[in-house]
Amino acid sequence: MKHYDLVVLGAGSGNMLLGPETAHLRTAIVEPARFGGTCLNRGCIPSKMFVVAADAATTARSAKRLGVHATVDHVDWKAIRDRVFGRIDPLHDSAVAYRRLAMDVYTEPARFVSPTVVEVGSQRISSDSFVVAVGARPVVPAIPGLEDVPFHTSDTIMRIEEVPESLVIVGGGFIAAELGYVFGALGSSVTIVQRGPRLLPQEDEQVSARFTELAAERHRLLLNTEVMSVEARGHGVAVHVAGAAGREPGETVEAAALLIAVGRRPNTDRLDAAAAGLDLDEHGHIVTDDAYRTSVPRIWSLGDATNHFQLKHMANAEVRVVRHNLLHPDDIRTLSPRLVPHAVFSDPQIASVGLTERQARERGIDCLIGVRDYADTAYGWALEDTTGFVKVLADPRDRTLIGAHIIGPQAATLIQPLIQAMTLGLTADRIAREVLYIHPALTEVVEQALLAL
Repeated sequence: MKHYDLVVLGAGSGNMLLGPETAHLRTAIVEPARFGGTCLNRGCIPSKMFVVAADAATTARSAKRLGVHATVDHVDWKAIRDRVFGRIDPLHDSAVAYRRLAMDVYTEPARFVSPTVVEVGSQRISSDSFVVAVGARPVVPAIPGLEDVPFHTSDTIMRIEEVPESLVIVGGGFIAAELGYVFGALGSSVTIVQRGPRLLPQEDEQVSARFTELAAERHRLLLNTEVMSVEARGHGVAVHVAGAAGREPGETVEAAALLIAVGRRPNTDRLDAAAAGLDLDEHGHIVTDDAYRTSVPRIWSLGDATNHFQLKHMANAEVRVVRHNLLHPDDIRTLSPRLVPHAVFSDPQIASVGLTERQARERGIDCLIGVRDYADTAYGWALEDTTGFVKVLADPRDRTLIGAHIIGPQAATLIQPLIQAMTLGLTADRIAREVLYIHPALTEVVEQALLAL
């Protein structure tokens, strides 16, 4: 049995853990799928590359509001797809070859046999320390008939051969919003089936309501609706739905393709975590403290296997903490997820950090609220944007920000100074009045929202 100082399970964010600082350790990495994990191969990066193509098509079609009359003559899906994966796919082989220069690489699934031993394929290896970073995968719900029809998840739909004429998406979260936008912009007729009354229900209610309103202008939305069953029909799929008031009983939606986008689950069920003594929460995530120590000494965990955020920037921060703690056990660092920003790269774009208005009220937190429309700024005029806005929440006692929510162009960029202000504890007054905002840049909408406080 080979023995190591450190074994990393998972080569997504886990691959980033290994570098010059760990070169003195005898290490191994285990990855049965592709190096780079979800973000590189099936998530953040390819989806945003598709979003850029969708943005180009959307910008051309909507340019007439600016007096520019343009059309989209043809969408070359295969060229778009091959641009994305032609750049991404070669990275796996090069990453594996690079790692093999300095450590052992195992490409079969691993499961724990004990707290110090894992079985990889047909062999067992032991280690003084483990880092579990096995990521997550799409949830496939128990919908009657689903096992008998071809369907996609976010893992597969970006690699299809052609844009489907029509697409039914089950779910109303990040993935549904982004991929619904992509396929709608590139030629599909999109229907979204959502159990709740709005899309993106975890966003601030004002943002979620605005996004749902705008999405209804380009997609067919079936809200407050359950999927009862699915079946193959012709060259596509029939989705039987029910639940919305006023809807015909047993309504059926037919489409050429079906995308299931109802969430993701950690891959910890494939690890035999119980054999290692690892504690899991009710969702299957490995329980850790703020230093990312698990319930078992010398086993650490990070990324989608342990947290509910499913965000690459959060995993990147966790990697830095875990690496330090592995190498400096007498100087343990922690990372408290008090402020975890996120963005939705749809149209319009959305970005958020901190508490929503509803969360603040539910926690009994009184708050000041400032809202400013893009249309109130000079650059908003230039964009002819009539739907975007910035919403900021502040504590009336110390006047620090407790939440920020943006819907509109460049939202993910515009929110960054607000994230920094919240992290550094700056008051709304200071960042509104002591900072110069370039005129007539779009950042003025952030300034004006702060001044509204």
